[in-house]
Amino acid sequence: MKLLSLNLQYFAGEKTEKATPKKRQESRKKGQVAKSQDVSTAVILLAVFLFLMFGASYIGAVVMDLFRHSFQEYMLMDLTESSFNLITIDLLKQFAILLAPIMGIAFIAAFIGSYVQVGALFSAEPLQPKLEKIDPIKGAKRIFSMRAIVELLKSVLKISFVGAVAFAVLWMRIDEVLGLSFKSVKDSLMVISSMTVQVGIAASLALLFLSLFDYIYQKYDFEKNIRMSKQDIKDEYKNIEGDPLIKSKIKQRQREMAMRRMMQEVPEADVVVTNPTHFAIALKYDGEKMDAPVVIAKGVDFMAQKIKLIAKENNVEMVENRPLARALYDSAEVGQAVPEEFFKAVAEILAYVYRIKNKL
Repeated sequence: MKLLSLNLQYFAGEKTEKATPKKRQESRKKGQVAKSQDVSTAVILLAVFLFLMFGASYIGAVVMDLFRHSFQEYMLMDLTESSFNLITIDLLKQFAILLAPIMGIAFIAAFIGSYVQVGALFSAEPLQPKLEKIDPIKGAKRIFSMRAIVELLKSVLKISFVGAVAFAVLWMRIDEVLGLSFKSVKDSLMVISSMTVQVGIAASLALLFLSLFDYIYQKYDFEKNIRMSKQDIKDEYKNIEGDPLIKSKIKQRQREMAMRRMMQEVPEADVVVTNPTHFAIALKYDGEKMDAPVVIAKGVDFMAQKIKLIAKENNVEMVENRPLARALYDSAEVGQAVPEEFFKAVAEILAYVYRIKNKL
């Protein structure tokens, strides 16, 4: 028996169940999501190289303008403190004009790459300092873990695959590479720029292709890490049920549903017994199905006024009887039959109501 108990405890603690929505939400708040860094890197590289391909004229104009100013103006100036400051500021402006579009494209691409994977998410928890991150023992375990081996194999695969694609692109243009020594400086720069962009785009597409498989692996690894045991699910359910705020909301929702059902029954009542301003009790009696009249709705103050309003709108007779209304409110719940001691008083009211209905 003891061995059986230990086995049951072991299987109850084994993380074999999918994570609950609450567990997923908590992990997301901590910044723990399924995300492949390779996807973002590939999207950034592809966007930058596409910009270099279509924005070559803009970049060329900026670079030529920079060289023109350097050779025609800066090199002819006397080297003084003021001229040095002027040249430094102008060069910084030129570099900003040159790099700003590239940095902007890279930032937008990084945002898109992350948003496509995890949506809108900001969490500062991964940035918080933790002593376990500098623990040498845990660090050694991470270095020699199965995850580290998988990451190493992925890196080797990426380098090999991307390198092969880049080599293939260069091999297709091997004649141009060999002929660079016979070209002018301008033509050589144009060929080298064209090949660089072409190799960059091909390598980016290759990396993007590999990153899709990496994302699938990261998704699988994330789901594996957030798995829960049966005991974890039970504990979470108990915590949710034990939350006073959630309990109060559940009770409030139940009261609202019961109130709606009760109000829907009022038009079916035979009579509403009232204490004009405070109490209202709706009664229904079917001689073939019921042994005694049944309370189908009751209310005090605001609810009483609402019951009377619905009764009036549906031509349900209302009879004023202060002591009976108060007594029925205290002694009978909704759905219960009228207590025996009130049979006579209720019967007289029902007889009065039936006579009025027959006259009408």
